[in-house]
Amino acid sequence: MNELLKRLGLSQMASALPRLLDDARMQQLSYEAFLRQALEAEVAGRHERALERRVRAAKLPRRVRLSTFDFSFQPTLSERLVRELASLRFVETATNVILLGPPGVGKTHLASALALQAMEAGHSALFTTLSQLAAALDGTNARGGRAKSLQRYVRPHVLIVDEVGYTRLTPEQAHQLFALVTARYERGATLITSNLNFADWGSLLGDEVLATALLDRLLHHAEIITINGRSYRMRERMGGDSVERAGNGDGSKSISAGE
Repeated sequence: MNELLKRLGLSQMASALPRLLDDARMQQLSYEAFLRQALEAEVAGRHERALERRVRAAKLPRRVRLSTFDFSFQPTLSERLVRELASLRFVETATNVILLGPPGVGKTHLASALALQAMEAGHSALFTTLSQLAAALDGTNARGGRAKSLQRYVRPHVLIVDEVGYTRLTPEQAHQLFALVTARYERGATLITSNLNFADWGSLLGDEVLATALLDRLLHHAEIITINGRSYRMRERMGGDSVERAGNGDGSKSISAGE
């Protein structure tokens, strides 16, 4: 039986078959009910495998969720707005999300959690830092390699560009970033995390005119979230040792949001 299922490509059903048969005998299921359970096991297994492939391809720094984000620690952050973004309407409308704030306030956590939720809904995602992105676009040759590299960042439904502000771009890298933003304009959602005000992007790109044109496309359809709060890392450094020793009373340890 298992061999036939595998030859038909029903590997998830094959692995679940012993349990399904036991349940069918115990519950005295009808043929129709048994077949439904078997097909549901195949569909669920395929969904889980597809999700794992999307998560591996996304290269998230950590697999985090909104449920582990401490909104009470960042009172300036609108939890309602973040929950609205979690509905994934921003992915469907190719709306960008710009997370601004100093290091350690949870920007990367929020971006990664939204991307994970999008992947669970069947969307593709990719995480990169600006320095990694600049190196990837700058390190290709002129014989079509650069265009192919650019397409890698154009294709995902959700693209996260993290740590915008730590790397000053060369003129060529700045133009490649502009090309990427233009290619994704109204086609895919881009999540940006940055410690810079928009007025400083001219210095980042080394070209005020180019920065203005890039921001015009990036912000045309965008949700801008500014977090003026304390650093989770500093909280951990000041009180994390005692928190870790104390735990949560059930043997577990507290989880912080990080950047």
